[in-house]
Amino acid sequence: MTANRPQPRPGVLEIEAYVPGKSSAPGVAKVFKLSSNETPLGPSPHALAAYAATGKHLEDYPDGSASDLRDAIGRAFGLDPARIVCGAGSDDLLNLLARAYLADGDEAIHTTHGFLVYPIATLGTGAKPVVAAEKNYTADVDTILKLVTAKTKIVFLANPNNPTGTYLPFDEIKRLHKALPPHVLFVLDAAYAEYVRRNDYEAGIELVATSDNVVMTRTFSKIHGLAALRLGWMYGPAHVVDAVNRIRGPFNVNSAAIAAGIAAIRDNEHQERAREHNTKWLAWLTEEIGKLGLEVTPSVANFVLIHFTHEKGRTATDANAFLTRRGLVLRQVGAYKLPNALRMTVGSEEANRLVVAALTEFMGKAK
Repeated sequence: MTANRPQPRPGVLEIEAYVPGKSSAPGVAKVFKLSSNETPLGPSPHALAAYAATGKHLEDYPDGSASDLRDAIGRAFGLDPARIVCGAGSDDLLNLLARAYLADGDEAIHTTHGFLVYPIATLGTGAKPVVAAEKNYTADVDTILKLVTAKTKIVFLANPNNPTGTYLPFDEIKRLHKALPPHVLFVLDAAYAEYVRRNDYEAGIELVATSDNVVMTRTFSKIHGLAALRLGWMYGPAHVVDAVNRIRGPFNVNSAAIAAGIAAIRDNEHQERAREHNTKWLAWLTEEIGKLGLEVTPSVANFVLIHFTHEKGRTATDANAFLTRRGLVLRQVGAYKLPNALRMTVGSEEANRLVVAALTEFMGKAK
């Protein structure tokens, strides 16, 4: 039967559109946005200056291969720039990887509370997302491996994971990779790697360097504070880089992002300040919120996942409304199958203290 209007390909209408974190609280004079894991320190002053300078040459196309940026990333991490691809945020690269390696009827695995872009990218290609259950809000290697079939073409794994903040030690990552068939592309999404301070963690560089089927993606949106410019990068085997470069847009990274990214990746001092701030306040928030009788999932990233009860008046929805009225905007994570939790970005000292004070009031506890 002929359709009476154009029809999207199978899978597209199954996608639940991605909804970003709220950024406003109507009727509140001062708003603290803690819903999108943005750094409270902002970008490097050098990145701001580099961004401003590009305004004098808006008539010029950007470098289509972002060669200077790839060189800067390569120097920062000791990588071959030829094995780096830059994109408009790491989600751009995740979609490109899906387009390059998934076809109708294929399968891609992600975990229960994994980044929402994974099933979106998978369904958009006509492939099937396969969900691997987590244990204690953490990816489980054995569960993932049990789901691998001849149809599996990609395994997406955020490490650390968003929105839980949990991670897999490098030994577990290597165990997972070793057991994957060689035809499966293992995508390590390390968007929050810069915040992790655990001796058993590795972002994926070593594994990519020694494997033919591993890719690591990174972002400038978090610790570098360049979320508005949409900038990310991936490091992979030469054959994967070649495939992605064949389908990406010829100017998929703009000149302002390239310039700011180069300056940001060189500013180690600014990155360390952001890391130190996060380390201090992540621990403080986890402890202080825990004192209120609320469960906080142990996090190694720049956010905490706070669990509420099913008790009337004390649910995550109730807490969200209570906090929003005070200009404290957290992230509801029902779309991540966490309807009774809120995710809070580690904010400024003022924002962090205000949230704890508000949650103390919400829980009916005296300070």
